[in-house]
Amino acid sequence: MDNALSITDLKKVYQNGTTALRGVSLEVGRGDFFALLGPNGAGKTTLINIVTGLVNKTSGKVNIQGVSIDDNAPKAKLHVGVVPQEFNFGIFEDVIDVVVNQAGYYGIPRREALPRAETYLRKLGLGDKLHVQARTLSGGMKRRLMIARGLVHEPKLLILDEPTAGVDIELRRGMWEFLNDLNAKGTTIILTTHYLEEAEQLCKNVAIINKGEIVASGEIRSLLSSMDEETFVFDLDQDPDQNQISKLSTYQAQRSAPHALEMTLTKAHPLNSAILNINALGLQVKSMRNKTNRLEEFFIHHTSK
Repeated sequence: MDNALSITDLKKVYQNGTTALRGVSLEVGRGDFFALLGPNGAGKTTLINIVTGLVNKTSGKVNIQGVSIDDNAPKAKLHVGVVPQEFNFGIFEDVIDVVVNQAGYYGIPRREALPRAETYLRKLGLGDKLHVQARTLSGGMKRRLMIARGLVHEPKLLILDEPTAGVDIELRRGMWEFLNDLNAKGTTIILTTHYLEEAEQLCKNVAIINKGEIVASGEIRSLLSSMDEETFVFDLDQDPDQNQISKLSTYQAQRSAPHALEMTLTKAHPLNSAILNINALGLQVKSMRNKTNRLEEFFIHHTSK
């Protein structure tokens, strides 16, 4: 099989009648860097918990590296490493022991686990923290410790649930570099994040889940190119008056700040024509930018319905 993860018609209904997943089907190719996006309560964590064996599905099929979780759950789980949102390690354990003890759950002997754990911790910038208690680490360091722990058994599929939440931009970029390198070496990565610019920068493919259903999926570049409209902010050489703004009503123009116009462009009214129309009013465009990240606009469009 070519897929690291294959999900078919996955459903989950809890005993209280709450439906978390309404027939989710999803394929993640081997070697992919895949974004799974959705608002809070959309079903992302339930889906991840089913894949990793923490929650039982109501119906549907899940295959990991071609192995069915129904037919051979232990073998399927060997292929998966997961980094959950919550810190769930022993805070009084030394950092190195957190990772080595995790290896023990997979039957990896200590003599093999120890150098492997050191390697991952050093790559993640924790080389000088090996023998300090995990509770002393900063939030960003704890996130990186969780990644090292999820990788110690060298899974073919790594699932990262909000790995950069609460991490400053410098540490986030360091983690991006590490994850890109890991992916380039063949590890399939599934990322959930609320930093949509992060998903657009790192990932090739995406699925957006909302209210337990996949509402959009595909290659990020293709999905964004299909957008019917985008909102831009134009910084001008002078403050536009209401008469000038009204003449740009085709673009739903509005003053967003002093010397700035917010305008919605469509394929029928593209960027070049917008700039020409602004210039025709005696205004000059000094700079321009998207109002929001493009993937964010796409996400909002598909989850706000």
